[in-house]
Amino acid sequence: QVQVVESGGGLVRPGGSLRLSCADSVSETFHVVNVWGWDRLGAAAYTRELVARSTSGGSSQSGDFVKGRFTLSRDNAKNTVDLQMNNLEPEDTAVYYCYVNVYTRREGSQDYWGLGTQVTVAD
Repeated sequence: QVQVVESGGGLVRPGGSLRLSCADSVSETFHVVNVWGWDRLGAAAYTRELVARSTSGGSSQSGDFVKGRFTLSRDNAKNTVDLQMNNLEPEDTAVYYCYVNVYTRREGSQDYWGLGTQVTVAD
């Protein structure tokens, strides 16, 4: 069983910064986290859009809107995925979802999502 829990959302003014954190816990001792990242769903959007994603193989990608403002990182010792967001804009207002792809012997490779954390950028 895999659980993904986000934290760190809130209200921030335009130009401000916010750090989101996500903790993943896996019940099986042997497991591999293959991919990790964040997506978001804005109030007027119908589908989630990619914010940032990285793989254990070293590749990464991010949404065009990131423009170098966001930094994705993973601490394997703590099993956390952090998203540092700087120079936030009102258009960044959305629910942010943490994502991991985990391999276990029992389930193979599966995608897991957190419940989301709200980020609001406003004066």
